[in-house]
Amino acid sequence: QVRLMESGGGLVQAGESLTLSCGVSGTITAANAAGWYRQPPGKQRELVATITLTGRTNYADSVKGRFSISRDSAENTVYLQMNSLQLEDTAAYYCTLGTFSGDKYHPNSGWGQGTQVTVSS
Repeated sequence: QVRLMESGGGLVQAGESLTLSCGVSGTITAANAAGWYRQPPGKQRELVATITLTGRTNYADSVKGRFSISRDSAENTVYLQMNSLQLEDTAAYYCTLGTFSGDKYHPNSGWGQGTQVTVSS
């Protein structure tokens, strides 16, 4: 069973940066990619960024050029570097493990507790 622990969220002002971390533990099966999702208040969860084992990354249009996903296999950690934060980035952020079917990412690890990011003006 995989356990995911997100951290690094907080309250920041617009334009500032944050780095989220996701510690992965447990037995990992049937996963060759990782992804970060976010859920703004009152809205549905959305996929923000993904990274494959080969390092291929993909981003939602809303964060492209501002966010960067990376991983440290030795530390079993996935990161999300967030720059130039905007009010619209306010959300609970969650990491997942999963697989790709074609260009579509399918999470299969379950969900951690998430970490809250709040951007103020």
